[in-house]
Amino acid sequence: MLRTREQVRVLGPGDRDAFIALAEQDPVVNVFADYRARLTNLDERWLGGQVWGRFEGDELVAGCHLGANLVPVQCTPDDVGAFADVALRRRGTVGTIVGPSDVVTALWELIEPRWSRPREIRAAQPHLEIARPPAVPAAPDVRPNTPRDLEVLYPACVAMYTEEVGVSPENDAGGGDLYRARIQQLISRGWSLASFDDDGVVFKAEVACVTPYAAQVQGVWVRPDRRGEGLSTSGMAAVVSHVLGSGMAPVVSLYVNEWNTPARAAYARVGFEQTATFATLMF
Repeated sequence: MLRTREQVRVLGPGDRDAFIALAEQDPVVNVFADYRARLTNLDERWLGGQVWGRFEGDELVAGCHLGANLVPVQCTPDDVGAFADVALRRRGTVGTIVGPSDVVTALWELIEPRWSRPREIRAAQPHLEIARPPAVPAAPDVRPNTPRDLEVLYPACVAMYTEEVGVSPENDAGGGDLYRARIQQLISRGWSLASFDDDGVVFKAEVACVTPYAAQVQGVWVRPDRRGEGLSTSGMAAVVSHVLGSGMAPVVSLYVNEWNTPARAAYARVGFEQTATFATLMF
């Protein structure tokens, strides 16, 4: 039950600045929601979903991004009850629930009886950050991709996605057209980096979102026949060097599956440090 002078409502362009200020209370952890607010001005036509807020009086105190990803923003476990009903109304469009593990766990306890069973639960994903030059040399051949790289790069992106998520991005209604367009968009922004040999992509990674405070990396992948050579370490060092050195953002962040020991070791060698623990539910 809402307390006196408390309300929960969908946010719009007029709430943009207040929502960004909310996200900036923890700007690296909230980089996705912050980026989406800046990109779309909280206009539902561009969001492809909605952002909801909980107010105490006139103050926005918690938020929730509800699109393909359900992402709580500055919620405590006690806040999530305010968003349970609106989350359930959009459960048909949500592919993942992701955020700080204690908050995701509390939300899931409320909505689980009326939601479909997750394909997978990743309950304790280390959230990592680095804000200084990498501690190891960067791979000299990792570079921003160009449109000419797309035909070689795209199969590697599909392979990474399928390996990571468990389904192919080409299973969507457009046969992968949306995913291909996303890769093209990242290339055009200078957010896609890779190295190549005669057999194709060796290492790749993408910057998924950028704010004045942080850049979040996703899609880190080494071709299976080249694994075990330390390429993820030197490749990620190159990504960090590019992001920090170009002035793209002052902090590089990512979150990693708790069971992925080789990746976690590679990120630690680069100089990433854990600052939070995420959880992801995949449907």
